Amino acid sequence: MPERFLSSEEYDEQAHKLYNDGDYEGALEMLKEGLSLYPNAVELYVGLGYARLAREEYAWARRAFQQAVGLDSSHEDALVGLGETLLRFGEQEAALKLFEEVASMGFDDDTELMLTMGRALYREALYSQCRDVFAKAAASRPDSADAAASLGYALHRLGDEVGSGRQIRRALRIDPDLHEARIYLGHLLYDRGDWEGALREFERVPPVEHWDALAVWRLMELKRSLWHLEAGDSRMSPWEERLNELEELDDPIDRLLAEVESKMRGVDPGDYTDPSQTELFERSQANESEERHVIRLNDGHQIRGNWYEIVRQMRDQAGFSHETVAHYMRRLAERWHEQDGVELPFTEPEVFVRAAVDAGLLRLEVESEE
Repeated sequence: MPERFLSSEEYDEQAHKLYNDGDYEGALEMLKEGLSLYPNAVELYVGLGYARLAREEYAWARRAFQQAVGLDSSHEDALVGLGETLLRFGEQEAALKLFEEVASMGFDDDTELMLTMGRALYREALYSQCRDVFAKAAASRPDSADAAASLGYALHRLGDEVGSGRQIRRALRIDPDLHEARIYLGHLLYDRGDWEGALREFERVPPVEHWDALAVWRLMELKRSLWHLEAGDSRMSPWEERLNELEELDDPIDRLLAEVESKMRGVDPGDYTDPSQTELFERSQANESEERHVIRLNDGHQIRGNWYEIVRQMRDQAGFSHETVAHYMRRLAERWHEQDGVELPFTEPEVFVRAAVDAGLLRLEVESEE
Protein backbone atom coordinates (compact mmCIF):
# COMPACT_ATOMS: atom_id res chain seq x y z
CA MET A 1 0.00 0.00 0.00
CA PRO A 2 1.55 3.34 -0.98
CA GLU A 3 2.51 5.70 1.82
CA ARG A 4 -0.04 8.48 2.35
CA PHE A 5 1.22 12.02 2.00
CA LEU A 6 0.47 14.40 4.84
CA SER A 7 -1.79 17.33 4.09
CA SER A 8 -0.41 20.86 4.40
CA GLU A 9 -2.47 21.27 7.59
CA GLU A 10 -0.88 18.13 9.05
CA TYR A 11 2.61 19.38 8.21
CA ASP A 12 1.75 22.67 9.90
CA GLU A 13 0.37 20.89 12.96
CA GLN A 14 3.40 18.63 13.35
CA ALA A 15 5.79 21.56 12.86
CA HIS A 16 3.90 23.50 15.55
CA LYS A 17 4.34 20.63 17.97
CA LEU A 18 8.08 20.44 17.29
CA TYR A 19 8.35 24.23 17.63
CA ASN A 20 6.49 24.24 20.94
CA ASP A 21 8.82 21.50 22.19
CA GLY A 22 11.81 23.70 21.36
CA ASP A 23 12.92 21.53 18.43
CA TYR A 24 13.33 24.38 15.95
CA GLU A 25 15.55 22.33 13.66
CA GLY A 26 12.94 19.58 13.47
CA ALA A 27 10.19 22.14 12.83
CA LEU A 28 12.27 23.69 10.06
CA GLU A 29 12.80 20.36 8.33
CA MET A 30 9.10 19.48 8.63
CA LEU A 31 8.09 22.82 7.10
CA LYS A 32 10.60 22.52 4.26
CA GLU A 33 9.29 19.07 3.43
CA GLY A 34 5.74 20.37 3.49
CA LEU A 35 6.58 23.29 1.21
CA SER A 36 8.22 20.94 -1.28
CA LEU A 37 4.77 19.36 -1.71
CA TYR A 38 2.59 22.44 -1.12
CA PRO A 39 4.55 25.45 -2.42
CA ASN A 40 1.56 27.79 -2.07
CA ALA A 41 0.68 26.93 1.54
CA VAL A 42 0.72 30.28 3.35
CA GLU A 43 0.62 28.74 6.84
CA LEU A 44 3.77 26.73 6.11
CA TYR A 45 5.64 29.88 5.08
CA VAL A 46 4.45 31.62 8.25
CA GLY A 47 5.65 28.68 10.33
CA LEU A 48 8.95 28.73 8.45
CA GLY A 49 9.35 32.42 9.28
CA TYR A 50 8.82 31.87 12.98
CA ALA A 51 11.13 28.86 13.04
CA ARG A 52 13.81 31.03 11.42
CA LEU A 53 13.15 33.79 13.97
CA ALA A 54 13.55 31.31 16.82
CA ARG A 55 16.93 30.33 15.37
CA GLU A 56 17.82 34.04 14.98
CA GLU A 57 18.08 33.61 11.21
CA TYR A 58 16.55 36.99 10.53
CA ALA A 59 17.34 37.37 6.85
CA TRP A 60 15.77 34.02 6.03
CA ALA A 61 12.83 34.74 8.35
CA ARG A 62 12.18 37.95 6.45
CA ARG A 63 12.17 36.10 3.15
CA ALA A 64 9.73 33.46 4.46
CA PHE A 65 7.28 36.08 5.76
CA GLN A 66 7.54 38.07 2.53
CA GLN A 67 6.66 34.92 0.58
CA ALA A 68 3.66 34.36 2.86
CA VAL A 69 2.47 37.95 2.39
CA GLY A 70 2.98 37.58 -1.36
CA LEU A 71 0.55 34.66 -1.33
CA ASP A 72 -1.96 36.36 0.99
CA SER A 73 -1.50 40.09 1.58
CA SER A 74 -4.10 40.15 4.38
CA HIS A 75 -2.81 37.19 6.38
CA GLU A 76 -2.52 38.60 9.90
CA ASP A 77 0.14 36.19 11.19
CA ALA A 78 2.30 36.77 8.12
CA LEU A 79 2.01 40.55 8.50
CA VAL A 80 2.88 40.45 12.20
CA GLY A 81 5.78 38.07 11.58
CA LEU A 82 7.14 40.32 8.84
CA GLY A 83 6.77 43.33 11.13
CA GLU A 84 8.64 41.55 13.90
CA THR A 85 11.44 40.71 11.49
CA LEU A 86 11.64 44.26 10.17
CA LEU A 87 12.12 45.46 13.74
CA ARG A 88 15.16 43.20 13.96
CA PHE A 89 16.60 45.09 11.01
CA GLY A 90 15.85 48.46 12.59
CA GLU A 91 13.05 49.27 10.13
CA GLN A 92 10.70 50.57 12.80
CA GLU A 93 8.51 52.76 10.62
CA ALA A 94 7.72 49.94 8.18
CA ALA A 95 7.10 47.51 11.03
CA LEU A 96 4.74 49.87 12.85
CA LYS A 97 2.76 50.38 9.64
CA LEU A 98 2.26 46.63 9.35
CA PHE A 99 1.13 46.39 12.98
CA GLU A 100 -1.30 49.28 12.45
CA GLU A 101 -2.64 47.53 9.36
CA VAL A 102 -3.32 44.38 11.39
CA ALA A 103 -5.02 46.40 14.14
CA SER A 104 -7.23 48.12 11.53
CA MET A 105 -8.32 44.70 10.29
CA GLY A 106 -10.14 44.09 13.58
CA PHE A 107 -7.80 41.67 15.33
CA ASP A 108 -7.80 43.52 18.67
CA ASP A 109 -9.57 40.56 20.28
CA ASP A 110 -6.94 38.05 19.08
CA THR A 111 -4.95 37.97 22.30
CA GLU A 112 -2.11 35.77 21.08
CA LEU A 113 -1.61 37.93 18.00
CA MET A 114 -1.62 41.11 20.10
CA LEU A 115 0.87 39.60 22.54
CA THR A 116 3.16 38.65 19.65
CA MET A 117 3.07 42.25 18.39
CA GLY A 118 3.57 43.67 21.87
CA ARG A 119 6.53 41.43 22.65
CA ALA A 120 8.20 42.36 19.36
CA LEU A 121 7.84 46.04 20.28
CA TYR A 122 9.04 45.38 23.84
CA ARG A 123 12.22 43.72 22.57
CA GLU A 124 13.01 46.87 20.62
CA ALA A 125 12.44 49.07 23.70
CA LEU A 126 9.36 50.68 22.11
CA TYR A 127 7.65 50.72 25.48
CA SER A 128 4.87 53.22 24.85
CA GLN A 129 3.74 51.33 21.76
CA CYS A 130 3.92 47.91 23.39
CA ARG A 131 2.07 49.22 26.46
CA ASP A 132 -0.84 50.23 24.24
CA VAL A 133 -0.89 46.84 22.52
CA PHE A 134 -0.69 44.92 25.82
CA ALA A 135 -3.44 47.11 27.29
CA LYS A 136 -5.74 46.14 24.41
CA ALA A 137 -4.91 42.47 24.92
CA ALA A 138 -5.54 42.70 28.67
CA ALA A 139 -8.84 44.52 28.10
CA SER A 140 -10.09 41.99 25.56
CA ARG A 141 -9.00 39.04 27.72
CA PRO A 142 -9.18 40.01 31.42
CA ASP A 143 -8.59 36.36 32.29
CA SER A 144 -5.21 36.26 30.50
CA ALA A 145 -2.31 36.15 32.92
CA ASP A 146 0.17 36.63 30.08
CA ALA A 147 -1.56 39.81 28.93
CA ALA A 148 -1.67 41.29 32.44
CA ALA A 149 1.97 40.39 33.14
CA SER A 150 3.15 41.79 29.82
CA LEU A 151 1.32 45.04 30.51
CA GLY A 152 3.04 45.12 33.89
CA TYR A 153 6.49 44.71 32.33
CA ALA A 154 5.83 47.57 29.89
CA LEU A 155 4.54 49.86 32.65
CA HIS A 156 7.68 49.15 34.67
CA ARG A 157 9.87 50.18 31.74
CA LEU A 158 7.87 53.41 31.51
CA GLY A 159 8.46 54.15 35.19
CA ASP A 160 4.95 53.35 36.46
CA GLU A 161 5.95 51.21 39.44
CA VAL A 162 2.49 51.20 41.02
CA GLY A 163 0.71 50.20 37.82
CA SER A 164 3.38 47.64 37.05
CA GLY A 165 3.07 45.93 40.43
CA ARG A 166 -0.72 45.95 40.21
CA GLN A 167 -0.76 44.24 36.81
CA ILE A 168 1.88 41.65 37.70
CA ARG A 169 0.08 40.76 40.92
CA ARG A 170 -3.17 40.48 38.94
CA ALA A 171 -1.42 38.08 36.55
CA LEU A 172 -0.29 35.95 39.49
CA ARG A 173 -3.81 35.86 40.92
CA ILE A 174 -4.99 34.51 37.56
CA ASP A 175 -2.11 32.05 37.26
CA PRO A 176 -0.01 31.53 40.41
CA ASP A 177 2.38 29.33 38.40
CA LEU A 178 3.40 32.06 35.94
CA HIS A 179 7.01 31.82 37.10
CA GLU A 180 8.35 34.56 34.82
CA ALA A 181 5.97 37.09 36.37
CA ARG A 182 6.77 35.98 39.92
CA ILE A 183 10.51 36.35 39.34
CA TYR A 184 9.94 39.77 37.77
CA LEU A 185 7.92 40.79 40.84
CA GLY A 186 10.77 39.54 43.02
CA HIS A 187 13.19 41.83 41.20
CA LEU A 188 10.81 44.78 41.58
CA LEU A 189 10.59 44.20 45.33
CA TYR A 190 14.35 43.71 45.60
CA ASP A 191 15.07 46.97 43.77
CA ARG A 192 12.58 48.70 46.07
CA GLY A 193 14.40 47.39 49.17
CA ASP A 194 11.65 44.99 50.23
CA TRP A 195 14.05 42.14 50.97
CA GLU A 196 11.57 39.82 52.66
CA GLY A 197 8.99 40.33 49.92
CA ALA A 198 11.60 39.67 47.22
CA LEU A 199 12.78 36.48 48.94
CA ARG A 200 9.20 35.27 49.31
CA GLU A 201 8.52 35.67 45.59
CA PHE A 202 11.84 34.22 44.42
CA GLU A 203 11.43 31.21 46.71
CA ARG A 204 7.94 30.40 45.45
CA VAL A 205 9.49 29.39 42.13
CA PRO A 206 11.09 25.90 42.34
CA PRO A 207 14.84 25.83 41.59
CA VAL A 208 14.36 23.84 38.38
CA GLU A 209 11.96 26.51 37.06
CA HIS A 210 14.43 29.36 37.67
CA TRP A 211 16.08 30.47 34.43
CA ASP A 212 17.34 33.82 35.71
CA ALA A 213 20.77 33.47 37.30
CA LEU A 214 20.53 36.90 38.91
CA ALA A 215 17.28 35.94 40.65
CA VAL A 216 18.91 32.81 42.08
CA TRP A 217 21.94 34.79 43.20
CA ARG A 218 19.74 37.39 44.89
CA LEU A 219 17.68 34.67 46.56
CA MET A 220 20.84 33.07 47.98
CA GLU A 221 22.17 36.38 49.27
CA LEU A 222 18.83 37.17 50.91
CA LYS A 223 18.74 33.76 52.57
CA ARG A 224 22.23 34.31 53.94
CA SER A 225 21.46 37.79 55.25
CA LEU A 226 17.89 37.30 56.48
CA TRP A 227 18.17 33.72 57.71
CA HIS A 228 21.82 33.99 58.81
CA LEU A 229 22.70 30.78 57.01
CA GLU A 230 26.29 29.58 57.15
CA ALA A 231 28.27 28.34 54.17
CA GLY A 232 27.50 24.71 53.45
CA ASP A 233 23.99 24.82 54.93
CA SER A 234 21.95 22.07 53.26
CA ARG A 235 19.06 24.50 52.71
CA MET A 236 21.24 26.36 50.22
CA SER A 237 22.28 23.29 48.23
CA PRO A 238 19.41 23.20 45.68
CA TRP A 239 19.95 26.86 44.87
CA GLU A 240 23.73 26.55 44.64
CA GLU A 241 23.29 23.62 42.27
CA ARG A 242 20.81 25.56 40.14
CA LEU A 243 23.06 28.61 39.95
CA ASN A 244 25.95 26.41 38.80
CA GLU A 245 23.70 24.85 36.15
CA LEU A 246 22.63 28.23 34.84
CA GLU A 247 26.18 29.53 34.70
CA GLU A 248 27.30 26.45 32.80
CA LEU A 249 24.53 26.52 30.19
CA ASP A 250 25.85 26.62 26.64
CA ASP A 251 25.07 30.01 25.14
CA PRO A 252 24.27 29.84 21.37
CA ILE A 253 25.72 33.33 20.93
CA ASP A 254 29.02 32.09 22.37
CA ARG A 255 29.01 29.24 19.87
CA LEU A 256 28.24 31.64 17.06
CA LEU A 257 31.03 34.03 18.01
CA ALA A 258 33.48 31.13 18.25
CA GLU A 259 32.55 30.07 14.72
CA VAL A 260 32.96 33.62 13.45
CA GLU A 261 36.33 34.04 15.13
CA SER A 262 37.56 30.77 13.67
CA LYS A 263 36.37 31.79 10.23
CA MET A 264 38.06 35.19 10.49
CA ARG A 265 41.33 33.50 11.43
CA GLY A 266 41.09 31.14 8.48
CA VAL A 267 40.34 28.12 10.63
CA ASP A 268 37.65 25.67 9.57
CA PRO A 269 35.15 25.64 12.45
CA GLY A 270 34.08 22.14 11.50
CA ASP A 271 30.37 22.89 11.56
CA TYR A 272 28.26 24.66 8.96
CA THR A 273 27.62 28.30 9.81
CA ASP A 274 24.32 29.58 8.43
CA PRO A 275 25.06 32.53 6.09
CA SER A 276 21.84 34.20 7.23
CA GLN A 277 23.61 34.99 10.48
CA THR A 278 25.95 37.50 8.84
CA GLU A 279 24.02 40.40 10.30
CA LEU A 280 24.72 39.07 13.79
CA PHE A 281 28.41 38.84 13.01
CA GLU A 282 28.51 42.51 12.11
CA ARG A 283 26.66 43.58 15.23
CA SER A 284 28.36 41.26 17.70
CA GLN A 285 31.64 43.14 18.27
CA ALA A 286 33.47 40.06 17.02
CA ASN A 287 36.54 42.17 16.29
CA GLU A 288 36.75 43.41 19.86
CA SER A 289 40.03 43.20 21.75
CA GLU A 290 40.68 39.95 23.61
CA GLU A 291 41.88 41.90 26.66
CA ARG A 292 40.01 40.63 29.73
CA HIS A 293 38.51 42.76 32.49
CA VAL A 294 36.76 42.22 35.80
CA ILE A 295 33.63 44.19 36.70
CA ARG A 296 31.74 44.02 39.96
CA LEU A 297 28.07 44.97 39.93
CA ASN A 298 26.50 46.91 42.79
CA ASP A 299 24.71 43.75 43.90
CA GLY A 300 28.11 42.10 44.41
CA HIS A 301 28.10 39.89 41.34
CA GLN A 302 31.47 39.70 39.55
CA ILE A 303 31.76 39.42 35.76
CA ARG A 304 34.84 38.64 33.66
CA GLY A 305 35.46 38.99 29.94
CA ASN A 306 36.12 41.51 27.21
CA TRP A 307 33.87 44.57 27.11
CA TYR A 308 31.25 42.97 24.89
CA GLU A 309 31.15 39.78 26.95
CA ILE A 310 30.75 41.78 30.16
CA VAL A 311 27.68 43.61 28.86
CA ARG A 312 26.27 40.39 27.42
CA GLN A 313 26.61 38.65 30.78
CA MET A 314 24.99 41.61 32.53
CA ARG A 315 22.11 41.35 30.09
CA ASP A 316 21.68 37.59 30.57
CA GLN A 317 21.86 37.78 34.36
CA ALA A 318 19.22 40.52 34.35
CA GLY A 319 16.88 38.19 32.46
CA PHE A 320 16.94 39.96 29.09
CA SER A 321 18.79 37.40 26.98
CA HIS A 322 16.11 37.81 24.29
CA GLU A 323 17.40 41.33 23.59
CA THR A 324 20.45 42.39 21.61
CA VAL A 325 23.37 43.79 23.57
CA ALA A 326 22.80 47.19 21.93
CA HIS A 327 19.19 47.26 23.11
CA TYR A 328 20.18 46.21 26.62
CA MET A 329 22.79 48.96 26.86
CA ARG A 330 20.18 51.50 25.82
CA ARG A 331 17.66 50.08 28.30
CA LEU A 332 20.14 50.16 31.18
CA ALA A 333 21.35 53.66 30.28
CA GLU A 334 17.73 54.88 30.35
CA ARG A 335 17.11 53.19 33.68
CA TRP A 336 20.24 54.67 35.28
CA HIS A 337 19.29 58.08 33.90
CA GLU A 338 15.85 57.80 35.53
CA GLN A 339 17.23 56.56 38.85
CA ASP A 340 20.47 58.53 39.18
CA GLY A 341 20.27 61.32 36.62
CA VAL A 342 23.42 60.04 34.89
CA GLU A 343 23.79 60.34 31.12
CA LEU A 344 25.70 57.38 29.66
CA PRO A 345 26.74 56.73 26.06
CA PHE A 346 25.44 53.35 24.93
CA THR A 347 26.67 52.90 21.37
CA GLU A 348 29.67 50.70 22.19
CA PRO A 349 30.34 48.28 25.09
CA GLU A 350 33.73 49.62 26.21
CA VAL A 351 32.57 53.24 26.27
CA PHE A 352 29.36 52.24 28.05
CA VAL A 353 31.08 50.20 30.78
CA ARG A 354 33.85 52.75 31.38
CA ALA A 355 31.27 55.54 31.67
CA ALA A 356 29.29 53.45 34.16
CA VAL A 357 32.47 52.87 36.17
CA ASP A 358 33.26 56.59 36.17
CA ALA A 359 29.72 57.29 37.41
CA GLY A 360 30.12 54.79 40.26
CA LEU A 361 27.45 52.45 38.88
CA LEU A 362 29.94 49.64 38.28
CA ARG A 363 33.35 48.88 39.74
CA LEU A 364 36.38 47.94 37.66
CA GLU A 365 38.61 45.52 39.55
CA VAL A 366 42.08 44.17 39.00
CA GLU A 367 42.07 40.42 38.55
CA SER A 368 44.58 38.76 40.84
CA GLU A 369 47.19 36.59 39.18
CA GLU A 370 47.08 32.95 40.15
